[in-house]
Amino acid sequence: MSYNFDLFIIGAGPGGIAAAKQAANYGKRVAIAEQEAIGGTCVNRGCVPKKLIVYAADIALQDKIAPSYGWSECQRHFNWSKFIAKVYQHVESIQKSYLETLQKNGVELIRQRATFIDPHTVEIGNRKITADKILIAVGGHPNKPDIPGIEHAITSREMFQLQQLPQKLAIVGGGYIGIEFASMMNAFGVEVTLMDTNELILDGFDNDIRSSVQKGLIQRGIQFLSKTTVKEIKQSTQGLQLTLSGDTEETITADTILVATGRVPNTKHLGLENAGVELGEKGAIQVDDYNRTTQDNIFAVGDCISRVPLTPVARTEGEAVAKTAFGDNPQQINYDYVTSAVFARPEAATVGMTEEEAREKYNAVQCYQTEFEPLLYSIVEQKEPTTMKLVVDSPTDRVLGAHMVGERAADIIQSLAVAIRKGITKEDFDATIGIHPTTGEEFLTLD
Repeated sequence: MSYNFDLFIIGAGPGGIAAAKQAANYGKRVAIAEQEAIGGTCVNRGCVPKKLIVYAADIALQDKIAPSYGWSECQRHFNWSKFIAKVYQHVESIQKSYLETLQKNGVELIRQRATFIDPHTVEIGNRKITADKILIAVGGHPNKPDIPGIEHAITSREMFQLQQLPQKLAIVGGGYIGIEFASMMNAFGVEVTLMDTNELILDGFDNDIRSSVQKGLIQRGIQFLSKTTVKEIKQSTQGLQLTLSGDTEETITADTILVATGRVPNTKHLGLENAGVELGEKGAIQVDDYNRTTQDNIFAVGDCISRVPLTPVARTEGEAVAKTAFGDNPQQINYDYVTSAVFARPEAATVGMTEEEAREKYNAVQCYQTEFEPLLYSIVEQKEPTTMKLVVDSPTDRVLGAHMVGERAADIIQSLAVAIRKGITKEDFDATIGIHPTTGEEFLTLD
């Protein structure tokens, strides 16, 4: 049968663009449909603009310790509107770069929504397009809990669209999104209250890392309400009133409420039932080890499947799908050593198993851990301890996981990930001579 395209992709985020480029390199006819801005969540309303906000917040934090390093105190004003305009100038430059990449590779970009008619056919407006293989890379969107008054709250998407900074910000949810915004807004002088249903924030991370980040945020002045959630939101003359339930049963007031209670896949209204694509838990598309759905010619990657919802993972999955479908080289993704970071202050990063996971799988696990004051904070009043931890399988001495809270945690852990993936042992760490004085060298002296 003759098709319009060899590969049709729904969604021009990192996964979709990576697959398009790889398939085009094989000489395949490729088209990609995107109803929103090219680049997906990460570029437009996620990790890229967020990291730029982190940098802006860091300047505010550096100002606080500057007098200890001999700099005279001065009053500076932060112009949020001017700054966020610069952020979106950069975002637009990335969008332009992606567009040029697609054009260079001969990929047709269709800026409309696509829905399935059958396993090989999608409908875009009045146009019907057929393809041999189809990739679903539609991403996800923030979840909003079903509580009275939730329409008064915003999500991470709207946080990037704020015209001005709030004076009081209430954050519902202690995952990485809520934690990062709490840290950034606090640095800008916003009064932040964060609540989570758990005792510790950052569910899924190593418990020592969770505790260390939480202590650091509280030390910076963020009010944390554990085992607490919102029962109702009302508008009043004083602002937005949140009625809380759980360990803290009271009413608090805020100018802005950020709901950061997870993300859900964008799998509704795609006509997946017409294509025989089945969904699993929370609307995620079911895929096998090769990212193939329940329909053999249709694949799915990124935040719309229940794997690891991170940009580098989606990009890797997209490339793997193209290699599997067209490169005569079936690819499976190993998710065991995916690094992740929380760009709060203090910063956290992790790779491999947590202590809890390791103890469930291995009979004898030993952890090597330290907490110390980094040199940067040795002559300032504010204290910001750094935490480092290695999780080791005792019989083999193999390092199963590395975790860190502190300055440059993401860069340090990312570098260690290569060695841990290759089976580095604790003895290998001990035998390595570090650079002094650096934070990273402490990983080489743990005992």
